[in-house]
Amino acid sequence: MRHFLLTAALAFACFSLQAQQYGHLNFGNLIAQMPGTEAADKELETYGKQLTKQGEEMVNKLRQRVTDIETQVDDLPPVELEKLRAELDGERQKIMQFERQMQSDVARKRQELLGPILETARAAVTQVAEEKGYLLVFDTSQFNTVLYAEDAVDLMPLVKAKLGL
Repeated sequence: MRHFLLTAALAFACFSLQAQQYGHLNFGNLIAQMPGTEAADKELETYGKQLTKQGEEMVNKLRQRVTDIETQVDDLPPVELEKLRAELDGERQKIMQFERQMQSDVARKRQELLGPILETARAAVTQVAEEKGYLLVFDTSQFNTVLYAEDAVDLMPLVKAKLGL
């Protein structure tokens, strides 16, 4: 009887361990192979180049203005010189604001173009994981990234209870 219980417990433990499956895939490579990614990347690159060109034009105009002012600096009264410096600082601020806005616009465009592709890939990963009984699926293209986790594995309720939260 004792051997039967030990054998049953061992079989149950093996079954439990076998049921807990973990998987991995390189999500970046998957996205690169999906239809539409190449076209989205090209469009995003073109968009980024357009914005960069605008920024470069702004910088070149500012440089030209600085050069023009430098040639007149000896002939200008101090009050006028301060006014011009303030204008140049304002233009520098506009350029810096444009750079920040450009980064935001590129991120928005990236989400617009690649968002649907990413969602399709994530949905496929989730479906495969659920169909095959995986508890966790790791992304090997990024360190410490989980693409899928079975809801039952979330320890938040247990940890919160332990902390009295």
